[in-house]
Amino acid sequence: MKLGLSIGYAGPQLNTTVPDLVNMEKIGEVERLGYDSIWTAESWGNDAVTPLAWVGSQTSTIKLGTGIMQLPGRSPANAAMTAMTMDILSGGRFIMGLGTSGPQVVEGWHGVPFNKTLTWLREYVTIVKQIFARQGPLEFDGVRYQIPYEGPGSTGQGKPLRSMIRSRADIPVYTGSMAPKSQVMSAELADGCLLTCMHPERPEVLMKNFNEGFEKAGDGKGLDDFDIAPTVTVIIGEVEQAMIPCKMQLALYIGGMGSKKKNFYKNYLSSVGFEEACNNVQTLFLEGKRNEAIAAVPDELVDALYLVGPKERIRDRFQRWKDSPVGTMMVGSQDMDTLRFMAELNS
Repeated sequence: MKLGLSIGYAGPQLNTTVPDLVNMEKIGEVERLGYDSIWTAESWGNDAVTPLAWVGSQTSTIKLGTGIMQLPGRSPANAAMTAMTMDILSGGRFIMGLGTSGPQVVEGWHGVPFNKTLTWLREYVTIVKQIFARQGPLEFDGVRYQIPYEGPGSTGQGKPLRSMIRSRADIPVYTGSMAPKSQVMSAELADGCLLTCMHPERPEVLMKNFNEGFEKAGDGKGLDDFDIAPTVTVIIGEVEQAMIPCKMQLALYIGGMGSKKKNFYKNYLSSVGFEEACNNVQTLFLEGKRNEAIAAVPDELVDALYLVGPKERIRDRFQRWKDSPVGTMMVGSQDMDTLRFMAELNS
């Protein structure tokens, strides 16, 4: 199992000393510790790629991943151009993480409709991989994308083009996927799946979807060709105190993400043995009882998904992750002592 580090989003003041994004002292040490990859994110502030260019210019071995590039922010061709340029400049270290984001960002920031998201992601992944491969001029006739475009308003002058630059033909493409159908598609078409959370002792729930995708892909595709990459929050300290921020996060995921009838986080956590607790947390959250919802998150659920408590407790619980089908653990911590400890555990 490899370790990755998500450095996430920048705050309002983006500069080279802000420790929550491009602190090169921290990133340099993480690289020396043997972390395999570093990941940025985007919402409606910084973009995900520019900080990676900065990081890539000052590192030499650590892989550079976007977690995620939002589909509505770039055409597939523009995203592929960006990925190929980054891959060339970094010496073959770029990983393209893609996702639709949510309706608030898609419609409220990018100003495009949030619909048919699975088709959107499928077409997007297919197109960028075609561009990377450079096996011929790009032509695609889909539901969302028609390349060259010949629809209403077209001049009729578009023609199929092939990228003028050559990068790796197999730049890895990951998708951010918590919904079952999206996970099937990820395993079929992509090279990895970024997961917000995962229960390492109940891998069969996810593997059912991934195996279905592998079967659709054919050619013997399996876990040797596909990276399962969940984010795992790690907090060293007294157990009860360390669990508080985890419970706050889970209450938001279970109660505040999606709707009462359609919440992929709640559905997944229910499927791994916490249905009653999830129903209770969601009800309290939607009634506006946020503190009660946080208190209703069971300790057992926190322990199922995260690594919290004294170092020896975390050490004891870490092995279940190494025994799982996880390929990359995305360590959820910005604390340097914690990052050093995780590197020691995984050595």
